[in-house]
Amino acid sequence: MPQVSKSEDEFGKKIDRCITDMGIKSVSGLAIGSVLSLLIFKRKAWPLIMGTGFGAGVSYRTCEKDLNM
Repeated sequence: MPQVSKSEDEFGKKIDRCITDMGIKSVSGLAIGSVLSLLIFKRKAWPLIMGTGFGAGVSYRTCEKDLNM
């Protein structure tokens, strides 16, 4: 059984953190967008899409910075 090098472990951990972060921030953006859609914007779809997009974008930027370090 081959040994996994330490750098591969670190990269795997970073990817796992990125995927988890993407899920959490996208769902949080979706939740905020749905609350705004229900309370303020009279059930329009664009706050849901915009909130999810913002969450995914912030997560992507954070992941990009983390992987380039």
